[in-house]
Amino acid sequence: MTKIAVLGPIPRDTIFTHHGETIKKYGCVTHPVIALAKLFGNDGTVYPVSHVHEVDYENILELFKPYTNIDTSFVSSKYDRGTVIELKFVDQNNRLERQTACMRPIVPKDIKDIEEMDAYVFIPITDFEISLRTLKFIKKKRKGLVVFDAHGPTTSMGMTGDRYRKFWVDMDEWLKYIDILKMNLEESQACWFKREYSAEEMTSYDEERTEHLDEMAAYVLKKGVKFFYVTLDAKGCVFYTKEGKDVKKQFIKSVYVDHVVDTTGCGDSFAGGLAYGFAVYNDPVKAAQFANALGALRTQGKTFDVFKSKEDTEALISEYYDS
Repeated sequence: MTKIAVLGPIPRDTIFTHHGETIKKYGCVTHPVIALAKLFGNDGTVYPVSHVHEVDYENILELFKPYTNIDTSFVSSKYDRGTVIELKFVDQNNRLERQTACMRPIVPKDIKDIEEMDAYVFIPITDFEISLRTLKFIKKKRKGLVVFDAHGPTTSMGMTGDRYRKFWVDMDEWLKYIDILKMNLEESQACWFKREYSAEEMTSYDEERTEHLDEMAAYVLKKGVKFFYVTLDAKGCVFYTKEGKDVKKQFIKSVYVDHVVDTTGCGDSFAGGLAYGFAVYNDPVKAAQFANALGALRTQGKTFDVFKSKEDTEALISEYYDS
């Protein structure tokens, strides 16, 4: 039986889509947890780990209740501190974010009683939600793979609740405790500052700026990361790993979708797909394919019905990658 823990917030989201629709739902951790539950069927268990508000606790348990392979023992409202987010999409991929409540950070004592996992998926959305001590604890006490999404440490919030991109200045302190590092292109630009940038470069995202990725990949792999994945929006993703002293780079095309309803949770779903591919197949290419598939499926609706069984997901993967 495969076991995967997903650690991060379960925010109460209000989403204004680029189609002019309003969606209210619980996000972040819920996406990969339900996606993995559907993939596993009777072959695995998913363990969400999160702090939530008391007012949301029963609703969250009810959301997970239909899935008998989701263990909610580590979802806690003990401190009555959860996350509340408002997202306004200006187009398919870009949005304005406001956060009005902050989750209590996940620290080692929150997972000391959790059994050994095949993988631990960290998907913080703000820079304070995961303690570095928690990754150190897993590396010292556990053997499972650590999958880490860089969205959290490259995002912060001000006193007004406005969320903004920030540089991951202390990245080196984290890399030695991460096996699989995942980020999008914008986040990668907030992680790589080995030269002096112009004011324009410091304040804007350039979707064509990818020349730093090869050098960055060599650096993070040298620091201890085993696999480094960067998503490239609708194009797909690229991943890097070391073979001997050489850095190997491979591009994996996206799973094409014709109509995008809502992209919220795509990155979280992608991280869950990576964990599944490594935990079940121990294959970085297979992991990228499952990650792309879950990210694509996430865009197809407002509910969690978008996620499919293992058989249906594998059929989708076969359609796009075996032809």
